[in-house]
Amino acid sequence: MTDLIIPAGAGRKLVTPAQSVTFKATQEMGSSVSIFEVIVPPGFDVGAHVHQRSQEFFYVLEGELDLLCFEPAERTTDTWHHWESPKGDRVVRAAEGSCMFVPPGIPHAFRNATDKPVKMLFQSYPSPEHEAYFEEIAEIWSRGTAVDPAAVEAMRRRYDVGQITPLRFEPPSVVAMPGQETSER
Repeated sequence: MTDLIIPAGAGRKLVTPAQSVTFKATQEMGSSVSIFEVIVPPGFDVGAHVHQRSQEFFYVLEGELDLLCFEPAERTTDTWHHWESPKGDRVVRAAEGSCMFVPPGIPHAFRNATDKPVKMLFQSYPSPEHEAYFEEIAEIWSRGTAVDPAAVEAMRRRYDVGQITPLRFEPPSVVAMPGQETSER
């Protein structure tokens, strides 16, 4: 088989508590676009951010993501979930088959606000910025269960990521309720 045909489930994987990333097309393969398959767990919020040089494309393969891609009337630094554009654009709950193109300079974000993992195809131009970004964020996650926000912020600046609201990973917890085996709270 050629190195340019990647079978289902194949590719170099980086797995952290906050996401699983499988590299599908890279600069090493001769691609000017980095392409990844990403599994986004429940409770993951990438935080609103902006790139000055990069372009991105997100395609929801399975599940639903909340997507944002516009300049809000007012940027808040705590959360992007209630942002609205001057034209009335709001965050979209995007189902399977939905996509989002992000040109340079546009604030954007995604989060999995559901109780199921989401699979998406993610493309970033130019290659290899996001390849190195994913490698470094996996290293940061591997240092322990809590992510150092200062380390993430410094790393993101190096990769053309202007963070507006924080990255968050707050997975739903499962607790035993009287008379029930388990339930999500």
